[in-house]
Amino acid sequence: MASIGRLAGKVAIITGGASGIGRATALAYTKEGAKIVCADIRETTRYKGSSEENGTTVEQVKALGGRAIFSPVDVTKAESVESLIQSAVKQFGRLDIMVNNAGVSLEAKNFRPVWEIETDIWQGTQDVNSTGVFFGTKYAVQQMLKQEPHSSGDRGWIINTSSILGYVAAEHTAAYCASKGAVLNFTRAAAIDCAPHRIHVNGLAPGYTQSSMTGPLWADPVAKAKLVEKHPFRGLGQPEDLAKAAVFLASEDAQWVTGHTLPVEGGYLSR
Repeated sequence: MASIGRLAGKVAIITGGASGIGRATALAYTKEGAKIVCADIRETTRYKGSSEENGTTVEQVKALGGRAIFSPVDVTKAESVESLIQSAVKQFGRLDIMVNNAGVSLEAKNFRPVWEIETDIWQGTQDVNSTGVFFGTKYAVQQMLKQEPHSSGDRGWIINTSSILGYVAAEHTAAYCASKGAVLNFTRAAAIDCAPHRIHVNGLAPGYTQSSMTGPLWADPVAKAKLVEKHPFRGLGQPEDLAKAAVFLASEDAQWVTGHTLPVEGGYLSR
């Protein structure tokens, strides 16, 4: 772990941290000197057959020489998220960075048009993808307001994971698109509220990314090839691409940035 890095001395909670973009972000933050609270439903990845089954995020952080704990969380429950914040403060003394990254794509199990979406699929998607971001932001900011600011004057950094499908739509994914669009505008509104207190609220919009969660989508090589062609860079993103952007948004390099969601999508939205 870097003793002097862009995030040196900062404490970061990452929801959805057991795998995918969350894990990559935890490792990138560790290399920049942050202490990590990996928060998820379970400590091990739930995606069987994934390379991420070889060790937990906390184990990998410690292998890099970093400090990390795992804290279970259900982001759909306010009391669980509030307890997560308390656990981070109890372990590390403060909270500087909140990455609201936990997300689901329940429709991916059975894509269907909007008039066939079951109510539980709709509600479950909103509960995790948008309400979970609200709870994470709410309780993180409450803690940040109690703390002394950094020497830069900043009190904290919130990063919310949206999606390119918050900007544009795709067929048979109405619940997911709605949830991620909500995150985009919530991030703007929260940034306005938090700006007078020098708390940054920004977001990331991943494009089609090769991760343990999206692995089943690439099983059809023909469909994958068609999707690759839609990207000007002719490829699919990696979790590490998002992690690098997450480092920037949590650092003092982004001192004059708030209320924005950064697409990391290989040019997909340029079409």
